[in-house]
Amino acid sequence: MRPRPANRLKATGEMLILCVSDVATLIMVFGLSVLIRTDLLPVFYRGFPLEPPFRNGLNILWVLLIWVFFFQYEGLYTKRFSFWDEIEVVVKASFLATAGVFTVISVGKLSGEISRTLILLMGFLTVFILPFIRILVKRILWKVGVLSRRVLILGASESGRRIAQALRKEPNYGYLVIGFLDDDKEKAGSSIEGVKVHRGIDRVLSYVRVGRITDLFIALPDADRAKARDLINELQHKVDRVLLVPDMLGVVAVETSLVHFFHEQIFAFEIQNNLSRPFNILLKRTFDLVVGVFAIFLLAIPLLVIALLIKIDSPGPILFRHMRVGKNGEPFGCYKFRTMYADAAQRLKDLLENDPAAKEEWERVWKLRNDPRVTPVGRFLRATSLDELPQIINVLAGEMSIVGPRPVIQDEIDKYYREMAALCFSVLPGVTGLWQVSGRNDTSYDYRIAFDAWYVKNWNLWLDIVIIFKTIRAVIKREGAY
Repeated sequence: MRPRPANRLKATGEMLILCVSDVATLIMVFGLSVLIRTDLLPVFYRGFPLEPPFRNGLNILWVLLIWVFFFQYEGLYTKRFSFWDEIEVVVKASFLATAGVFTVISVGKLSGEISRTLILLMGFLTVFILPFIRILVKRILWKVGVLSRRVLILGASESGRRIAQALRKEPNYGYLVIGFLDDDKEKAGSSIEGVKVHRGIDRVLSYVRVGRITDLFIALPDADRAKARDLINELQHKVDRVLLVPDMLGVVAVETSLVHFFHEQIFAFEIQNNLSRPFNILLKRTFDLVVGVFAIFLLAIPLLVIALLIKIDSPGPILFRHMRVGKNGEPFGCYKFRTMYADAAQRLKDLLENDPAAKEEWERVWKLRNDPRVTPVGRFLRATSLDELPQIINVLAGEMSIVGPRPVIQDEIDKYYREMAALCFSVLPGVTGLWQVSGRNDTSYDYRIAFDAWYVKNWNLWLDIVIIFKTIRAVIKREGAY
């Protein structure tokens, strides 16, 4: 049983619909760029030539062709991406397309016919406009049954449950989990993430045919490696895609590449330590300085207003400097806006001695939901995470990073496993981090450590950018803050 021709026809149709949508968006962006170039920019700078920025209308055809070529080259019509990964690919493809158009203009000596400012504007605007139009178009197509993929997961293990949960949280993939297959009698008839578990992996072809399955996820335990291999060989040509989910949680995932050895018919995952490379360290530090300086100028007035409110609210200093553990275990003074009363230590001591529930909460997460030490203004600052803004000073001083593991106190280190501690304290702690955008205070302490370790192992610059945007969203929605 080979993949049905209808599946291939459907995939081709989906690709054409997305391509037409992208071309229409690019034409709209091009028109907006022309408008900005001809009517807006000359108002601010008279040096711009008054002649039309695009003399020959036919030139737009090869410009669009270059854009579509790089979109196809980067897999925007053939691969499935998460929301943030798709934005990253669009940014990369837009950069390559802009560079490609500039190359043609230079080689063909077309600078008199096409404004280079116009092409730069087109590249810049595409990065901000195209991803969101793409998401809107995809959501409309999903509602009418286009672009969706019907998924069957082989294995109702922890890995199977996690992949179902991940697909549910990432609707941009367009995967619809139809069911699970497992050989465990006890699991048959149960449900995972609202999806029923069926018994009998050996009957997978029947389920593929009846359920019109397009994609299979194999999530079997390591003990069933031979079975997983046989299933891949058997099913590879029966569906559009077979995806193997390794039974390995917490290992590096971002930028891990596959290395294959042809003569021995084996492969290996190449795992890199990105934050050990001098160039990446320099890149991250440069990013921290740029964002830190920009934040200081952008937030100057709000910082002054907050300082005034703190001074009016309760006696004491505006800033609070607390000793934290930094890179390589070195202590440093972490700055925050003061959110507590002057006698905060005594208030905490009295509460823990007289309230067992508060003591249990404190020992579990090192925070209190109803903390008597916190001032009225302090509660607002904590709820919005604005109390952490002075840590920009630590960033500029090289003691912290904009994004990184949480800066912890010395007493918390005992909660870390030795390997986790060595990993998390090998880099600068961050003003924000992965745990803040993954539930924040709603997560357990062990999960916080796991998030920090995952971040260090999987770092790249785009991950920092994504976390910053997600942090802004979490702060605005006050997700998990207290």
